Amino acid sequence: MSDSRKRHEALLYHAKPKPGKIAVVPTKKYASQHDLALAYSPGVAEPCLEIAKDRNNVYKYTAKGNLVAVITNGTAVLGLGNIGPEASKPVMEGKGLLFKIFADIDVFDIEVDATDVDKFIETVKAIAPTFGGINLEDIKAPEAFEIERRLKEELDIPVMHDDQHGTAIISAAALKNAIDIAEKSFATVKIVVNGAGAAAISCTRLYLKLGAKKENITMCDSKGVIRKDRDNLTSQKAEFATSEDLNTLEEAMHNADVFIGLSTGNVVTPEMLLSMAKNPIVFAMANPEPEIEYDLAVATRDDILMATGRSDHPNQVNNVLGFPFIFRGALDVRATKINEEMKMAAVHALADLAKKSVPEQVNIVYDEVSLTYGKEYIIPKPFDPRLIYEIPPAVAKAAMDSGVALEPIEDWDKYREELMERSGSGSKEIRILHNRAKSNPKRIVFAEADHLDVLKAAQRVYDEKLGKPILLGRKELILALKEEIGFTADVPIIDPKTDEENERRERFGGVYWKSRQRKGKSYSEAVKLMRERNYFAAMLVNEGEADALITGYSRPYPTVVKPMLELIEKSKGVTRIAACNLMLTKQGPLFLADTTINVNPSAKDLAKISQMTSKLVTMFGMKPNIAMLGFSNFGSSNTETSKKIREAVSYIHRNFPNVVVDGEIQADFALNPEMLAKEFPFSKLNGKKVNVLIFPNLESANITYKLLKQIDGAESIGPVILGFSKPVHILQLGASVDEMVNMAALAVVDAQEKEKRNSK
Repeated sequence: MSDSRKRHEALLYHAKPKPGKIAVVPTKKYASQHDLALAYSPGVAEPCLEIAKDRNNVYKYTAKGNLVAVITNGTAVLGLGNIGPEASKPVMEGKGLLFKIFADIDVFDIEVDATDVDKFIETVKAIAPTFGGINLEDIKAPEAFEIERRLKEELDIPVMHDDQHGTAIISAAALKNAIDIAEKSFATVKIVVNGAGAAAISCTRLYLKLGAKKENITMCDSKGVIRKDRDNLTSQKAEFATSEDLNTLEEAMHNADVFIGLSTGNVVTPEMLLSMAKNPIVFAMANPEPEIEYDLAVATRDDILMATGRSDHPNQVNNVLGFPFIFRGALDVRATKINEEMKMAAVHALADLAKKSVPEQVNIVYDEVSLTYGKEYIIPKPFDPRLIYEIPPAVAKAAMDSGVALEPIEDWDKYREELMERSGSGSKEIRILHNRAKSNPKRIVFAEADHLDVLKAAQRVYDEKLGKPILLGRKELILALKEEIGFTADVPIIDPKTDEENERRERFGGVYWKSRQRKGKSYSEAVKLMRERNYFAAMLVNEGEADALITGYSRPYPTVVKPMLELIEKSKGVTRIAACNLMLTKQGPLFLADTTINVNPSAKDLAKISQMTSKLVTMFGMKPNIAMLGFSNFGSSNTETSKKIREAVSYIHRNFPNVVVDGEIQADFALNPEMLAKEFPFSKLNGKKVNVLIFPNLESANITYKLLKQIDGAESIGPVILGFSKPVHILQLGASVDEMVNMAALAVVDAQEKEKRNSK
């Protein structure tokens, strides 16, 4: 894309459809006069009086506790320099947007027309009562040091200059892991820091806290090496002045282990890189042009470990990994400041997170096959959903331990749940499912493990301890794919077609033949079928050599379900299996049935499907409230479909009076409690939140769940097979890795439930 096109798009983005990037959105009802009387006069007087009695009540009755000021005077904006407060506003609005989308923190951006330190501090102090925290931004050094120091001393809310500490925290976490991977030591590495502004000073101070030695650090500015014999050094530069006989960056780089660039683009040459020690670590963080281009650096030395500030190369040192989550943790315990202990907690939490298995959604966002801890992945990616529930708890705990938290957290599990809800990164239902699976992991067969995405799902299941994978498929291909994605765990691999499985094929075939010998199957045909993965996988579960099974990723649904129907017995009392999809919608979870099996179920079938779906709902810890859907309401139509639905409802009401079910009912009435109460006050669904939708036929159910998935963006778990005596679940063709992981977790929980029932 040309520079003029980029410029046009950037300007259009900021101007349309309305200027700017953030807005104030009401959080309370305001439609009626009654609402407005509570929001403003006279109702607003009540919280005002309560706050007047106790100033701390401001956190109870106003948005202060979740509101951060992003404040600048525009004297050091990005790579643009001193462009003034108005010109800095787009950047501050952007910072506000990042606070909101990554950590659900509200922001007012404040641009102050004051370059005098005292005037700036006076202004910030005067408006501080509005906010729960203050993020200082784009203020030039050395004034930035004095401004932050005094505001931290004189205010009782968290204050952080992100240009200093954000880069310091993220780069320190990255450097911690880089030194580990390069097999070096903080105590001995020789570090060259190019740049001596606020960020460089703060970074270097944090490296010292990680164990680096001041005598091993050389800092350079635009004039060269900062030496003790130089005149007019600021106190910050003097802190890192050296007595070594070095004058230029080129001289300082000789035999250096680490280069930290916080300066300008293209100041490092290939010759400088070649002069560095073995396995050099280079953080070229100048933006948009790094101190040396990534491609040039890796072409110059194949042993280099490289990070930049850019998103188009591995190992981006990005402040968004820090400030939203640091402030989130600080606000949630009402910390009076952000201290060194809190910053170090964030460093260690970020470094540790990079060593854990990466969620598939992160691989997808960054177009990676599989991110794994190593030279090209030393720091988490900004869109890693785990950041919100890993970093804030570490920061909050450090605030509590260091004595600056006014509202300590007591229930950490609950706090993590609240953080997940803030970010929308996963639902309560999925977390419940995963937690239950982890409580008692079961052996689960992945019948198509020689497909890359299926193997990735198995790796996630193993890494997250959701289950114990058994990999079925072509062994050589599975081993090659395992190596490709870094799946090093020693898990069982079974290739049903190899000679080493002869004995098991004969045994499984014999068992199958006994069940089918009067249905046209010969013994030899039965044994031959065991070479097919789905027959073999089903027999592994049938014979107790595995606890659960998922399949269907690469083959049409009818083809996959056939061997299951032939091999797996139905549960007691079940005459027909069915399928249900759990849809995680914006209005909450909805269970939809039957989405894949029964084309035109009878009234009795609908009643049985409702019962089986109810059991699935209770497995998620919810009470089922069932709506039998149709195009009419409670007898307003006499079509065969409407009569069938009414007959099913009547059957359940007679035989299972405690079950909350009603119909036939249109979908809008079922999902709108106010409409239902007004028009049909007699319904058993009144006062209940419907969470189960039973459809009259396969078409309506299948169309609805796929529409919800595409238009509403609802996440789906399923289709979940209902009615089998064994935990066997069939994926939709081409299911995503996340969908497979969730289905595997469900299969494990299903196995746990069936084990409990069978032991009674």
